Amino acid sequence: MLYIVATPIGNLGDFSARGIETLRSVDVIACEDTRRTRTLLTHFAIPAPQLVSYREQTEERAGARILGFLQQGSSVALCTDGGYPGISDPGYRLVALAAENDIPVQVVPGAGAVEASLLLSGLPSSSYTFKGFPPRKRGAMCRFFEQERDQPHTLVVFESPFRVGKALAVAFETLGDRRASVCIELTKKFERVSRGFLGELADEYADRKVKGEVAIVIAGNNPKF
Repeated sequence: MLYIVATPIGNLGDFSARGIETLRSVDVIACEDTRRTRTLLTHFAIPAPQLVSYREQTEERAGARILGFLQQGSSVALCTDGGYPGISDPGYRLVALAAENDIPVQVVPGAGAVEASLLLSGLPSSSYTFKGFPPRKRGAMCRFFEQERDQPHTLVVFESPFRVGKALAVAFETLGDRRASVCIELTKKFERVSRGFLGELADEYADRKVKGEVAIVIAGNNPKF
């Protein structure tokens, strides 16, 4: 069995009892960063099984190794540094590989930054699009946001703390002055949420130094927002 285990995005109290029990019971844990996962295991007094690194740069090689464990009858849990594996983190290729080889897969739900930022934004949450991280280069970033110009759905993206101001400015230029929200360090001690319009948020974050993980939520092309 391959278990897809969501881990806390900040507050360790958000780790589910089922998630803890799953990590206790498996033979192998495949993780994005073995050091981060060892810290999690130590906090919850979980005896460390065999840990295997599973990162974007080594997905193909690590995936073949993990498939070998599964085919030999071992149970494997896949987790990342926080949130759901496969959501802007490595994971979906391993799930596809398991499915192709008739390996059963179970998802162990938990915290996710997409849902948390969407709900905190105060924007419509009945229909939304999540697009991961925008491209770094300005031209590609413009095209990234232009694809959403006529869409009615709320848009959720992640961004580096070093490019928040740039992303907001480009979104403002391509989408117009829509309502938006900047969510920083969700569920952590210094969680902060800024709500307003793209223009004012772009000015607010133009020169602001940001620390931590960031999600940006932008209203869709909807007359009400």
